[in-house]
Amino acid sequence: MTINLAHDWLNEHGDYLYRFALARLRDPHQAEDAVQDTMLAAIKSSSFEDKSSARTWLTGILKHKIIDLQRKHIREQAVSDIIDLDASDTSMDDFFDKNGHWLDKPQTLEMPENALEQKQFLSILSDCMDKLPAKLAAIFTMRDLHETENEAICKELNITATNAWVMLYRARMGLRKCLEMHWLTG
Repeated sequence: MTINLAHDWLNEHGDYLYRFALARLRDPHQAEDAVQDTMLAAIKSSSFEDKSSARTWLTGILKHKIIDLQRKHIREQAVSDIIDLDASDTSMDDFFDKNGHWLDKPQTLEMPENALEQKQFLSILSDCMDKLPAKLAAIFTMRDLHETENEAICKELNITATNAWVMLYRARMGLRKCLEMHWLTG
């Protein structure tokens, strides 16, 4: 692949790739790095054969770069960063089915007059996610936002199913407490 083609792809798809990475990594610098790594991998690779669009191919590369960054970040996280949340007053059965899916999935606000409220909520949710240890935020994102199956999460993070469920419980309870303090009580 020529450098000119990579330059064209960056001009055409760079903004999309950056937004895709930023939505998953929630860190502008990491998102930029992931896009740069994607473009470098695309330049070095000769596997693009026009069987899919360039955007689809680049997004596939970017997904792998994001997973690599998340794995690296999780491996580098200190064990002391894992928090123990006291949630003895609430049962997870109240919110999730036996497979870990929401019983009553959170609904998007579709009314235009509620757009500001939705934006404020998403901002507070993002702040609450940032307060979680990285490993808990990653597993919550993978399971509840990207709806990744537990088996795939365990394989990606190199953890046991029991550990995954405990971490997911802690992440959910941490977010619940944070949202109760910062959103539900105004």
